[in-house]
Amino acid sequence: MKVQSNRSTEFRFGIPERTGSREAGESRMLFPGIDWGQTMDDSFALGFWDYTAFTLYIAAVCIVGWWTGRKERTQADDYFLAGRSLPWYVVGSSFIASNISTEHFIGMIGAAYIFGVAPAVYEWSNVASFTLLIWLFIPFLLASRVFTTPEYMEQRFGPSLRFFFAGVTVISNVIAFLAAVLYGGAIGLQELFGWELWPSIIGLGLLAGVWAIYGGLKSVAWSDFMMFVVMIAGGAMITVLGLYDLSGEERSLVSGVKIMIERNQATDGAWRDAVVATAPHITGETEYNRLSVIQPASHTLAPWPFIIFGVFSLSIWYNVCNQFMIQRVLGARNLYHARMGIVFAGYMKIILPVIIVVPGLILFARDPQTLLLPWDQVRPEADKGYIRMLQEVVPQGLRGLFLAALFGAIQSTVNSVLNSTATVFTLDIYKRGLNPNASDRNLVAMGVISSVVFLAIAIVLGGFIGAFGEGLFGYIQALYAFFGPPFASVFLLGILFRRINANGAIAGVVAGFAFGILVKIYVDVAANPLPVLEPFAMQAIFNWAFCTLVCIVVSLTTKPPRPEQVADHLTLNWSTLNIFSELGKHWYTNVVVWWGLFVLIVLGLFMTLSGLFI
Repeated sequence: MKVQSNRSTEFRFGIPERTGSREAGESRMLFPGIDWGQTMDDSFALGFWDYTAFTLYIAAVCIVGWWTGRKERTQADDYFLAGRSLPWYVVGSSFIASNISTEHFIGMIGAAYIFGVAPAVYEWSNVASFTLLIWLFIPFLLASRVFTTPEYMEQRFGPSLRFFFAGVTVISNVIAFLAAVLYGGAIGLQELFGWELWPSIIGLGLLAGVWAIYGGLKSVAWSDFMMFVVMIAGGAMITVLGLYDLSGEERSLVSGVKIMIERNQATDGAWRDAVVATAPHITGETEYNRLSVIQPASHTLAPWPFIIFGVFSLSIWYNVCNQFMIQRVLGARNLYHARMGIVFAGYMKIILPVIIVVPGLILFARDPQTLLLPWDQVRPEADKGYIRMLQEVVPQGLRGLFLAALFGAIQSTVNSVLNSTATVFTLDIYKRGLNPNASDRNLVAMGVISSVVFLAIAIVLGGFIGAFGEGLFGYIQALYAFFGPPFASVFLLGILFRRINANGAIAGVVAGFAFGILVKIYVDVAANPLPVLEPFAMQAIFNWAFCTLVCIVVSLTTKPPRPEQVADHLTLNWSTLNIFSELGKHWYTNVVVWWGLFVLIVLGLFMTLSGLFI
């Protein structure tokens, strides 16, 4: 059966069926001057003010990128670490902007349509890794004065692990990040505007990469700051318009929220039928609570053990070991600005679900019928549903802001990954292995050249990803989860325990990669695989535990590391680590105060959405 919406339009994923016209007066009070009466077809047509807004956005990015990067082309420290001059608000906004891409604006919203609030776990569970980053890793990394995480790997474990980590970083960044983000962004533009795939990929690549190539990290970080503001504004706009639309004639945010919550509780009607149909695929059970972040261990996306152990298996790698995330922290002015930047990023993690989860709940409230399709068709149709909702609720005059937000999400990820990939290649492969005596000017030149080459490769690969089919594309993304646990395990053990040696680290990394691949093959091939091994998050947890065990056992059964490999700047020494220095001059600028409030808010959110109250 078809679910009747509160508006004059019946909505089904894939095809909006217009049965009447929108009353122009309904929404003029919200956004006067916007053309709400524009008849919409399958395209996301732009008007004059949309083109104006998008043009101003591009111009602003160009000005910021040029101005901030115009003097960063002579010293390696300036080009790769922004001269260690970034203030906390740039560190934090760039940290978040680098993390947001098309998979958030489309993919994670589609996931929220299917799984409810569970995807919010991937934002809020960062509270643990952010806490470790603020109080442990940042003081340690800034004191060591390293440029890259592979550089630390060599100092602690030797050159073999540095080259291996650097090689994996470069290859995975180009294939699983740059090419995938360009392809995903181009598909989004193709769905919304009917643009051709190749021109979209090339245009996105050039617009996204030019300032990373030109001005290095400083251009990237300050551009990210501006793009972050646009992304949050554009994403929030979709949520607000969606809630107003859901409330029908009332045109009330409060009513929209109430309707969204009631329908996602799925107590009756088509909403109940949808949950009953999907619960066996999501958890293997007959019931499913869409408004709970605490899910069974068999949950395909967000099993409860991930909330506890995910900090070790994935979050430490992604937020600390991952060069394109940690690089802006290494470029902070000082310890205070680095820490406060991550605190600020934490608050942004709190509100991100408002723009990447709530729209999925709105989609479900509007029409749950897509969940009644065969399971293998649900996810792609859910993504299409969000695109169709954009066509339905975003009028001409505001579409330019969403287009700028979508471009910003793509640009911020591409320029951050591109800059960090060039940094790792230049410093960890070129300088360390090919030209140890390279001058700063030569290093900057190589950074520019390698950025151009990597961007060109990513553009070409991005154009062919679709030819391999969604299976291979999804498989690459699933395998990416296994790049994290081995390095996260070795990195954490190497810092905390002086007895861990190079033999143990190499054995742990190699064993971890082998374990991850074998588990993936087992899950795909076995007729009835263990349910606890099917979620990739659970696979990552077991992988991390196995790597940790191998690393410890091999280290304890072989020779201890050399004294210079366990010096105070390489391993943790509580007596020399200044954890409580540079916390802020006043209580209202104090890191402890704002960090504590951040932790309390996240714990409150987990408690509220634990399934006990809603």
